[in-house]
Formats: sequence, C-alpha cells, structure tokens
Amino acid sequence: MHETYNYKVVRQFSIMTVVWGIVGMLVGVIIASQLAWPALNFDVPWLTFSRLRPLHTNAVIFAFGGSALFATSYYIVQRTSHAKLFAPALASFTFWGWQLVIVLAAITLPMGFSTAKEYAELEWPIDILIAVVWVSYAIVFFGTIVKRKVKHIYVANWFLGSFILTVAVLHIGNSAALPVSLLGMKSYSAYAGVQDAMVQWWYGHNAVGFFLTAGFLGMMYYFMPKAAGRPIYSYRLSVVHFWALAFTYIWAGPHHLLYTALPDWTQSLGMIMSLILLAPSWGGMINGIMTLSGAWDKLRTDPILKFLVVAISFYGMSTFEGPMMAIKTVNALSHYTDWTIGHVHAGALGWVAMISIGSMYFLIPRLFGKTRMYSVRLIELHFWISTLGVVLYIASMWVSGVMQGLMWRATNSDGTLTYSFIESVAAMHPFYVTRTIGGLIFLSGMFLMAYNVWKTVRADDASPVDAIIPEPAIDTSPVDAIIPEPAQ
Repeated sequence: MHETYNYKVVRQFSIMTVVWGIVGMLVGVIIASQLAWPALNFDVPWLTFSRLRPLHTNAVIFAFGGSALFATSYYIVQRTSHAKLFAPALASFTFWGWQLVIVLAAITLPMGFSTAKEYAELEWPIDILIAVVWVSYAIVFFGTIVKRKVKHIYVANWFLGSFILTVAVLHIGNSAALPVSLLGMKSYSAYAGVQDAMVQWWYGHNAVGFFLTAGFLGMMYYFMPKAAGRPIYSYRLSVVHFWALAFTYIWAGPHHLLYTALPDWTQSLGMIMSLILLAPSWGGMINGIMTLSGAWDKLRTDPILKFLVVAISFYGMSTFEGPMMAIKTVNALSHYTDWTIGHVHAGALGWVAMISIGSMYFLIPRLFGKTRMYSVRLIELHFWISTLGVVLYIASMWVSGVMQGLMWRATNSDGTLTYSFIESVAAMHPFYVTRTIGGLIFLSGMFLMAYNVWKTVRADDASPVDAIIPEPAIDTSPVDAIIPEPAQ
C-alpha cells in the first residue's frame, strides 16, 4: 500500500507515547508513595527516592512528552507542507536513537550515574547521543519544510521549529562537561558555582518554555482547529503569540534562583520578564479556547475536544501561576515548598499530558486506517479520570505547600521558630497520601488508554490510510495554513 505521507515513524512514536506514559507515571506513583510512606524506600540503592526521582522526570518529560512531540511534529509538518518526510532513513534513526537514549537513562540513572542537575541528569556519552539524535531530528523537520509544496509555513510549524532549535542550543550549552576519562561515565561540569546554577536554570526554565510549552503549543494550533472543525480564532494573534513567547521566555530562568547568591539585578530581571510572559501566554490560551466559537456544542459529544480544551485551560492557569510565583514576595513563601510541585504538575499533567492524550486519540485511528477509536466511551471515562487525578494532585500540593511555607516562617515572640522541620514534615502526610491517590487515578487512565489503543490497532476494519477518517476541510485547501480570520 502506497501512503501519501510517511506515517510509519509517526505510528511508532505514537505507540511509544502511550507506553512511556505508563512507565513514567508508574515511577511517579512509586516515588510519591515513598514520600508518603518512607518505609517503601527499601534497602536497595537503585530503588530509593533519590535514584527513581530523576528517572521519573526523564521518563515523563523526554520519553512520554518527547515521543508525543516527535509523533505530532512529523505528522503536522507533512500535512501542512503537503510533502513526505525528508530523509526517511534519518527519521527512522531518530525513533530508534531516541528509544535507545531513554533505555540507557532508565538503566544508568538508578545506578547513580548522574550530573546531579535538575533536568539534565544524564552523563556525557548519553548527552552526545542525545545531541546526534536531535540534530538528525532538525534535519528531517526543516528538510521537510524546505521541500514543501505550498508557500506558506503554518504557525504550528513555527512553534515546533523553535522548540527543536532552542532545545538543541540548551542541551549542548548546559551539558558542556570535561570527561574524567574516555571510557568512564563521570565528568566535571564546564561551569562552577553560581555560574553553573545560572546555566542550569537558563536550561531548566527554557526546557519548560520550549520543550514543554512551544512544542505542545504546536499541537494546540494544529489539533484544536482540526478537532473543532473551525479555523484558528485569530491567525494574527497566533503569530504575535509566537514572537512574544520566543523573545520573552528565554530571559525568565533567574526566577528559580531568587534569594540566592545570584546578583540581585539578575534576579529582578528574571522576575520582570516572568511577569511580562503572562501576556503572550494568555494571548495563546485565549486564541485556543476561542477557536471553539460556534462549535461549543461539540464538547457534549466529543471527549477528544474535552481533553484539548481542559489542557488549554490548565495552560492558562499554569502560565498565570508561574509569573505570580516569580514575584519575590510570593516566592519567599512558595520556594522549596510543595506549592512548586503542584505548579509543575498542573503544567505537566494538566497541560502537557492532557493535550498529548487528546492529540493521540485524534491521530491513532487515522494512522492505522480505522473508522474511529475502539471505544468513545472509554475516552470519555479516561477524560474524567484524568481530570479527577489532576485536581486531587495539585490541590493537595497547593494546600501542603502554603502550609509548609507558613510553618517554616512562623516564629515565637522571642524570635525562635514555632515549629521544628520534622513537625512540618509530619503535617504533610495526609497531603502526600492524597497526592499519591491522585497520581494513581491519573495512571489508571493511562492503562485505559493503552487498552483502547490496543483494541483500535487490532480492529478488523483496516483500510487504506487517509481513506477512513478524512481530515477536517481546513487541511484540504492548497495552503493548509492560510485560514481566514473570523468575520469582524
């Protein structure tokens, strides 16, 4: 069967998105349980919280989120360029290379091989492999844009392209290291002291800004109009959203280092740029939500749209909360507390996971030549399970975080601390249990999704790809990207 587009690599990444989602969230539930019940930190070094926590972040961000980004970007760039993927062998290499990176991380991190940084935890040989895979990814993506059969480059590709370029610069810059030996895993960071901290949070925050935001906004700008059957609310606003986000996000990293040895002017700059960032972020959220204008009734019957709309809503909430937490006086209460954990997971589960899940439900039947997903009711159930899990998780962390901050700063009349640190830890227990329950509920939804996907792929109604579920009309015009503005 001849396919108009190269869907093989998209299928591979789509399936692995579901697989790695289960793995990453399962490890998350385990480490949440270890915080609630410390006895679960068994006397086995590679099963302790300190070893599993970096495994969790890598599995969820780079394995689950990364696979979703590879799958959707390869799909979107082909559909909007009206061209097959450039260098299909290289595209195949990015799949197998990325899976190798993830497996190596899953082996080495529990063994204790780590640069001990917040997000860039892997050692130098794996860092080099990541760079090689990522450069290959860029060649495939931008090569496809170069060979496009339409003049216009749709805005989703702007976000995806910026995510690919920026993550390459961030990874190479932050991973600069001096190996101890050519055969050993250990290395010394190329930076020291406060410079190392600044480079780490230049990387860390912009990994959030471009890996976990810009790439998934590319999903939003493609799949939201598709699922709604409506043009994007304002194409002009989407372009403004892109440039404002690209210019502002890169400066916000210092807000992770307030009240540290970082120069005060740098801290203030990070706070100010974080506050400015609210404007483009909310402009994008409004653009996504308003795309449903004239199609709100579809929310009653289409659970995929529910995933997308709730994801965009969490994007708006998280991008309000982030700048607020960057204000120095607010940060004095929130930093180092569980409030930060709640904020991160509002973005990770509410925004990244929900929009990835919605996009996968849209993609998978089309990729495998099916009329629809095996069970729409299971998608609906998955939506409500996921929403409940997110709410339980972030609400418990908000409450525990604010309580932590207040307990830590409480003083008696003579200036001594009212509470010992261990008293604040004990007070967290019911919230840690609630957080674990929320994570377990969210994980159960991923198992439902895996079952639904498996039944869909194995269904007997296979037909030529693209023949069963046609794309909404906006993808059949000569230029998919030039979508007229709504009537004024």
